Amino acid sequence: MTTRKDLPRWLSWLPFGLVPSISPEHLARNPEQYLLIDVRTKLEFNKSHIPGALSIPLHTLTYDLIDKLPADKPVICICLSAHRSKPATRKLIRANYSARELSGGMRAWWKAHLPTESSGGS
Repeated sequence: MTTRKDLPRWLSWLPFGLVPSISPEHLARNPEQYLLIDVRTKLEFNKSHIPGALSIPLHTLTYDLIDKLPADKPVICICLSAHRSKPATRKLIRANYSARELSGGMRAWWKAHLPTESSGGS
């Protein structure tokens, strides 16, 4: 595995470096087998997101909230370009979740013309 649970806390928030990932095409085959967490802002999420994804902006992803997430499925962290998803993925791994990021983020998802939906509100 490319991510270690014993990283110093400040290092785990870096938006670069390797974390486990999944391609958009692979995720699109069976999205229901994953817990999808979109860590973009609510505004970004409301404009376009993967059906079934939960909106949990990165700055709100606390360990208290993580403890309330279902642990019966692997987690896929999603952002715009696979930068905000890296620290989210590291945090979930540190909390003993099986977690990966979506390679290329929503930009790669859109480029592959995969399904999205939008939400009302802000």
